[in-house]
This record gives sequence, structure tokens and C-alpha cells, in this order.
Amino acid sequence: GRLILWEAPPLGAGGGTLLPGAVEQQQPQFVSRFLEGQSGVTIKHVACGDLFTACLTDRGIIMTFGSGSNGCLGHGSLNDLNQPTIVEALLGYEMVQVACGASHVLALSTERELFAWGRGDGGRLGLGTRESHSCPQQVSMPPGQEAQRVICGIDSSMILTVPGRALACGSNRFNKLGLDPLSLGEETAPHHQVEEALSFTPLGSAPLDQEPLLSVDLGTAHSAAVTASGDCYTFGSNQHGQLGTHARRVSRAPCQVQGLQNIKIAMVACGDAFTVAIGTEGEVYSWGKGARGRLGRRDEDAGLPRPVQLQETHPYTVTSVSCCHGNTLLAVRPVTDEPIPP
Repeated sequence: GRLILWEAPPLGAGGGTLLPGAVEQQQPQFVSRFLEGQSGVTIKHVACGDLFTACLTDRGIIMTFGSGSNGCLGHGSLNDLNQPTIVEALLGYEMVQVACGASHVLALSTERELFAWGRGDGGRLGLGTRESHSCPQQVSMPPGQEAQRVICGIDSSMILTVPGRALACGSNRFNKLGLDPLSLGEETAPHHQVEEALSFTPLGSAPLDQEPLLSVDLGTAHSAAVTASGDCYTFGSNQHGQLGTHARRVSRAPCQVQGLQNIKIAMVACGDAFTVAIGTEGEVYSWGKGARGRLGRRDEDAGLPRPVQLQETHPYTVTSVSCCHGNTLLAVRPVTDEPIPP
């Protein structure tokens, strides 16, 4: 339950100095350290936004620190904080999930109460307005819908509900939230294109509006979803081949990722212009923009999924995947016959 973070040393500390006229910028040596002020606190989940962090403790308390711009920290001000501080407005609730966008936060309680705060333009908070809030605001859900998972994109938000349906709000540019009302094989008429949603709205693009969804993630300009049957669908911009289809097409309709039809997918994650999918057997596939090693292999952009070889000598299972802008973190666990601790 200890939180480890790594950061560049302060300017002028170590790292050496550049001689006048030197062009080469020295790489800072990132230093890992335990988060201070954490005595007696067990952190079980952490989410990062741009320049700020939200932590969830085993007692259902949310703590935040970092940049306070846009009110992302939830303390009623725009002040920066270098120590994790309890979001006091939520102390009456037991929180079970927290997710961060670039500059907004969603949090969910055990009673399925949903809260949002931070930057509000485009309707990303789901509060029916474009206003920003520096304190958590309770979000009203459509009747009969219960949130079970919250996901934040850079400028948008999504909820998976108990029966596996998805609701979204915020920017729907390129139909990256799947909000356009679309039948299978259809293209959106310009006057039916949804550019933004100020409240959480059910997805309208087939088949996302019909099939139960297991996993969903939001990238910069595209999204990906895994259905209960293990099929992977992508939607939004395909500028760098991040949708995983043969054609670098300009289409607002969701498409099934090609080459994965016979593989059961368990989870998916989206970066800035690339996508990573994990199979139920632990296989890792990536596609889209390849610059700076984004795809986990040496080759350039790939418009179709290709397997990623992990340098693991023992059998393993992937427990989680997370993409941010231009990089990916995988958590893996060796496969053993021992029972998994709860």
C-alpha cells in the first residue's frame, strides 16, 4: 500500500551543467521515492492527470496532490499541493474508484454515487453544463442506470453500467465516444453528428449500443471497447491506423479490429494514436502510431494488430494495461499453481 513515484531532480541538483554554447541537453536522471506523509495510509489505487495525482485508500478515502489548476484536486481552490490531501467533501462516502482525465476527475462510491470535478468545457463532467468545479459535484445518472466503472479521456468521460452498457459525455470529435446514432454499416449524416454531450448519454453507434461491454478506454482522438464475447471494436480518428483496419478510412462508424476476430480479447487501452489489446491467454497486441517505441517493437507504424514479445522467461498473465500519450505500462503476474491472494 505504499505509493512510489519517480520524478526529475530539482533544477541544478546533480545532472551536471552545460558549458556555454553546448547544444546537447543532458537527460535528467529520474529518481524514485516513496510518497511522504503516508503513515497509516494504505493506497490501493492511483490515477494520474496532467501534473496531478489522485489516490484511493483501502478505507475508501480519496487523496490528491500536484497542480491545482482547473480545480482538479477537489479542495475548493486552485492551489497546488505537494502532499497528498484528503478530499474532504467526499468523507461521508466510501469511494471505490477514481479516474483522471487531463484536467478532470470522476469518482464512484460503493453506493454507485458518481462525483465529478475539475475542468468542465465540452461537458466532460456530465453535469449538463460546461462549467468547471473545484469541489466534487454529484452527477445524476439516467433513470435505471447504475455506474460500475468510470473512465476518463483527455476531454471526455465514460461510464460502464451494471448490465455492461456505456454512457459518455464530453467531446465526441470524430465520434470517438460512439454517440452518433448509427446502424451497422451506416455513415452518419452531417446533421446527425453529435459533437459534444453535456450529460452522460447512452452510446448510439451500433454495435456498441447493443452488445454488453467488458472493457473500454478513451484515447486522444479514438476509443476502443471489448464486448462480453471478447470482440474488440474501435471508433474515432484513424489518422495513424489506430483503429486497426486495412483502410486508413475517414469514417465515424465503429469497426471490428481486423486480425483479432479469432482471438478472445480481455482488455484494451488507448494512447494518443495507438492501441494495445490483451488476449485472455495473456497475448499482447499493438497497432497505430509507432514513433518512439510506442508499439513495443522496432518497426514503424502498423495499421493492423501485431503481437508484442515480452521479455519474460516464465509463463505470465497480464493483470492490467495502461496507456498514456506515447507509452504503455503492463502489470504481469507469473502463472503458478498457487492460489491467488484475495
